[in-house]
Amino acid sequence: MPSKPPSMPSKPPSKLARKTSLPKPHVTLDLTGLACPGPLLGAKRVLDELLAGEVMLLVSDCPATHDDLLSWPKYTDVEILKSTKRPRGGTGYYIRKGKTRLVSPNAVLDMRGSTCPGPIVEAKKLLGGMHKGEVLRLLSDCSGIRSDLGSWAKATGHELLDAREISPGEYQFHIRKG
Repeated sequence: MPSKPPSMPSKPPSKLARKTSLPKPHVTLDLTGLACPGPLLGAKRVLDELLAGEVMLLVSDCPATHDDLLSWPKYTDVEILKSTKRPRGGTGYYIRKGKTRLVSPNAVLDMRGSTCPGPIVEAKKLLGGMHKGEVLRLLSDCSGIRSDLGSWAKATGHELLDAREISPGEYQFHIRKG
């Protein structure tokens, strides 16, 4: 009867072999079948509408998409989190809008629970008493604030430094007085 070969000691899985969790995308954009640079152009349009910190899953089977995406973080405010091969072909790219920024506010205005246009009205009053260059952190759960605040800040000469969804339906904005 042949003897069994000695068993190999088990090794812990390498860092690459460990299973990592994928980020949950806010938007999935499947551009399989679209020739380059189509996937990049489509991704840019969608990313422009996302808040900083939100994640998009771009699915593409164009071979040049990978190399194009590697250069994006150098020139834009995005971060490529992960790429995965898809079971039905193509590659999924997890892209987060905005890099982590640390902003220290001079004032905080918590308007959660107030309806629009209340948060913007109160932000205008508070910014009126602040010095040029100071930063206001505005917290709001008003459903329309996400689309309104950027254009309001621009129209009034202020700068929207950062906008993030901190929990479902709750937003945090950093506005620098112009």
